[in-house]
Amino acid sequence: MAKTASNYRCTECGWTSLKWVGRCGECQSWGTVLDNAENAVSSRGVTPVKVSAARAAKPITEIGFDKVTHWPSGIAEFDRVLGGGIVPGAAILLSGEPGVGKSTLLLEVASRAAATGMRVLYVTAEESVNQVRMRAERTNALQPTLFLAAEVDLSVILGQIDEVEPQLVIVDSVQTVSSSLIDGLAGGPSQVREVASTLIRVSKDRNLPILLVGHVTKDGSIAGPRLLEHLVDVVCQFEGDRQTSLRFIRALKNRFGPTDEVGCFEMTGDGIAEVADPSGLFLSNTRQPVSGTCVTIALEGRRALPVEVQALIVATKAPQPRRVVNGVDGSRVAMLLAVLERRAGFKLSESDVYVSTVGGIRVTEPGADLAIALAIASAFNDKPLPMTLAAVGEISLAGEIRKASATKQRTAEARRLGFTTIIDSEVIHVREAMRQAFSGATRERVEIPQF
Repeated sequence: MAKTASNYRCTECGWTSLKWVGRCGECQSWGTVLDNAENAVSSRGVTPVKVSAARAAKPITEIGFDKVTHWPSGIAEFDRVLGGGIVPGAAILLSGEPGVGKSTLLLEVASRAAATGMRVLYVTAEESVNQVRMRAERTNALQPTLFLAAEVDLSVILGQIDEVEPQLVIVDSVQTVSSSLIDGLAGGPSQVREVASTLIRVSKDRNLPILLVGHVTKDGSIAGPRLLEHLVDVVCQFEGDRQTSLRFIRALKNRFGPTDEVGCFEMTGDGIAEVADPSGLFLSNTRQPVSGTCVTIALEGRRALPVEVQALIVATKAPQPRRVVNGVDGSRVAMLLAVLERRAGFKLSESDVYVSTVGGIRVTEPGADLAIALAIASAFNDKPLPMTLAAVGEISLAGEIRKASATKQRTAEARRLGFTTIIDSEVIHVREAMRQAFSGATRERVEIPQF
C-alpha cells in the first residue's frame, strides 16, 4: 500500500505543501508551515442537509435590512476615518508601531464614551491598572463609568464582560491575550485566531462594539495570521514619525464607510489632540522667499494638504554624488534628477542633492513630482520662487507633465490658502513649467538652461 504523504499547511495564509519547509512559499513567513495531516478531513463524506424554511435562500429584493447607525466617539478625526463613528457590534482593529500612541488614543475614546454615561470596559494585557490609571490622570480621562481590568486570559476577559455588561470594550492588545483551550504561547497564530474569533463572536451576539489593538512586524504589517484582518470589520493604521508630534490614522479596511479618509492628531504632554485643519503644519515659517523651496498640494485620503518641499544642491568632486531624501521617495527623486538633466539641461551629476519635506510628513504620490523638480531647479540656480506659487503634477520620463488626481480639489485648497499662481498639467512640458515658474521669481537674471 502506498504511503500517504503528510500535508503541511501555512497557518498564516493556508498555503499547503507535501513536505515541511521553513518558509511559506506564498506569504514568505518563517516558521508558519506546520503538519496538518492529522486535522485533514476529506469532503467526500459530507452529505447535504435538509434546509428549513427559515434558513432557505431568498431573492435579494425580498430581504430587509437595518440601516447602519454610527454613534460618535467624541473624537471627530477618529469618526472621520470610521465613516461617522462606531457601529454597534463592530470589531475594529487598530494597528501601529510601538510608542506611536495607540493606547493613548483608545483611552481617550474610552473616556469620551464614558463621559456620555456609557459603561466602558478597558482591558489591558500589557500594563498594570496602576500604569493605565496614571496615564488617564495625566490625560484627564478619569470617568466613573470607565472600568479597568488587567487580564491576559481570554476566559477571565469574557467573565469581566459578563460582570460589567459594558457598551464598549477595548482590548490592548489581541496578541498578548491567550486561551487555555489552545496550545501555544500568546501571540502565536493559533492563539491570535482563537482570541480574535471568540471576541468577535461575542461582539456580534451582543451587538457590542469591540476595539482591538494589534502589534505590527518590522515591515509594518499586522502581526499574526492574515485571518485576523479578514475577521474584523474595520482595520485602522496609526502611524507617525517619532521625531515629530504629528500622527495620522487611516482605514485600510472599512465595511461601514470609506477607506480614503485620514485623521490627523498631535501628541502633546496632556495626551493626544485633534488637528482639524493641518494646513499650516507642513509649511515653513519664513516670511522671505528662500531658494530651493516649492509648495505642492498633496492628497491624504480625501484631504488636500499643502506641503513644502525643500532642496539643496552642493557641488562635489566625489565620484559618486550623494542623493539624500527625507519624506519623499528616493527612487522617484533619482528619476526626476535624470529627467531634469536629460530633458531640461540641468547638470546635476556633479552635485550632491538633498530633498526633504517640512513637518515630517511623507509624500510618495506622483503629484508631487513637479514641486520637487521646481525646488531642485530653484536650488540649482540659487534663486527663490514666488511664495504665492504652488505646483501639482506628475512628470514622465519624456519630461511631460501629467494630470494628478483630484486636481480641482487641490486647486481649490491652494486658492483658499492664498496661492495665486498654480502650475499644473495645463503646462505641457517641464521646460515650459520652468519658464513660467521663474519668469516672475525675481527681477534679477535667472540662469535657466536654454531649451
